[in-house]
Amino acid sequence: MTGPPLPSARGELSAAVLSALLGGRPHAVSVDGRDPYGDDLQLALYLLYELHYQGFAGVPEEREWDVGLLALRRPLERRFLQALRADVPPLSDAEQALGDLLVEPVGHDGTSVSHHLERDGELWQLREYAAVRSLYHLKEADPHAWVIPRLRGRAKAAMVAVEFDEFGAGRAEEIHAQLFADLMRDLGLETAYGHYLEAAPAEALATVNLMSLFGLHRALRGALVGHFATVEVTSSPASRRLASALRRLGAGAAAQRFYDEHVEADAVHEQVVRHEVVGGLLDDEPRLEPDIVFGVHATGLLEDRLGAHLLKAWRQQRSALRVPLS
Repeated sequence: MTGPPLPSARGELSAAVLSALLGGRPHAVSVDGRDPYGDDLQLALYLLYELHYQGFAGVPEEREWDVGLLALRRPLERRFLQALRADVPPLSDAEQALGDLLVEPVGHDGTSVSHHLERDGELWQLREYAAVRSLYHLKEADPHAWVIPRLRGRAKAAMVAVEFDEFGAGRAEEIHAQLFADLMRDLGLETAYGHYLEAAPAEALATVNLMSLFGLHRALRGALVGHFATVEVTSSPASRRLASALRRLGAGAAAQRFYDEHVEADAVHEQVVRHEVVGGLLDDEPRLEPDIVFGVHATGLLEDRLGAHLLKAWRQQRSALRVPLS
């Protein structure tokens, strides 16, 4: 399997990781004082996490569990996780955290990307949004699958049921990652996995890294369930707005279908995840409730950061990407 090409470095941390991936001797670089949400740290983490997915061209598959690379990753993770814990309120009521997500704003929400795209968005902005989101959607459901062997009983059964739908219910052409690739094709975008890594801002990398951070650590299984629940609870209304935007701007049928599918599927998934996955995990391991809530709020924090970045650029009629689309 050949992965995407390695991107350019964005600072000392990512340069050290790239050097190690290309065969250099891994050497630790201090993370003290580094922006935990900045381009350099987030790209460095993304590069190391990607070894557990499809890797990169020219990087041997055996490097996935290279002890030197794992040693590089640990301080980066700690810096990211410490920042998230400092910026997320220490709440412990999962029912309230998820219930708050169900409250839709009255009228137009000027802080929401999906609201903006539905009413005011231009086609070039939709294309940028799809390019940025491709780093998530072309691996959709993959990080969440890691939690399955860490669950039991009700929570495990329900999680598998939802993941079965995400992976196309046994049909390759219906895998949600494939549906997103079809959407990208309709929008005239490159559909190759990881193609837009070079263009993606730090805010987008952080949303993907969060899934990997939670998914790769058994101790963070509660946070991963909280992340998954947040995605499923908020997906249906946002997908309805994005489908409307695609229709308004004349995108093709495949582009519309991705979000139409999520309007229906995630309305069902939301109920299953809240009552069976989250409810089952809380029945089984009630001590994980603060972790579930942390996952919910950490997801919201990073999504809000990405949304603010996109909207600020678009309202100034400039690209939100590091490398604008052709």
